[in-house]
Amino acid sequence: MKRLWIAIARLFGWKFDLPDEEVLRRVHHCVLIEAPHTSIYDFLLGAACVWKMGLNGRFFIKKEFFFFPIRGFLKRCGALPIDRGNRANHIVDHAVEALKKNEDITIIITPEGTRKPVRRFKHGFYEIATKAGVPIAVTYINYKTRHMGIGPVIEPSGDFNSDMCKILDFYSDIAPRNAEGWNIKALKETYNKSVNV
Repeated sequence: MKRLWIAIARLFGWKFDLPDEEVLRRVHHCVLIEAPHTSIYDFLLGAACVWKMGLNGRFFIKKEFFFFPIRGFLKRCGALPIDRGNRANHIVDHAVEALKKNEDITIIITPEGTRKPVRRFKHGFYEIATKAGVPIAVTYINYKTRHMGIGPVIEPSGDFNSDMCKILDFYSDIAPRNAEGWNIKALKETYNKSVNV
């Protein structure tokens, strides 16, 4: 199934920008963020990219998506169901535990948490990486160039706002599928103000 999915992405003109061996080694055990997230196609293409790199990816998704006939597909993709209405989920703790138990696992997060435009990323991905002592890999799906892959791999400095400025600088030239769902200018303004205070 994975090879077929990769082949379908290529058939539609997508190209994979694969990292060198050193970067690939690091991203086999990290928190991987996928942005911009403006369409369900981001998930489908992101899965192809993760599989092309041979990563053992795991990600959390609303339990409401686990219905027939897509339940089996989601499980094969590495999806883990969560009840987003339950504040006792402890998603960060579960992710940190998984990373500490397995040296060959990648936790995949869409830091916007929605397909609507936001002014700030959710903080969970950073907390997971910091607590687990793993890097953050910045990935992209560029609909303008039809390229996808890995951008910078960042070791969390402990200064969330400063690290977010670096991440968003990279995303400045990445074109989403739906432009109305991605406000890079507002995002950058939010974190630049926090750093310059």
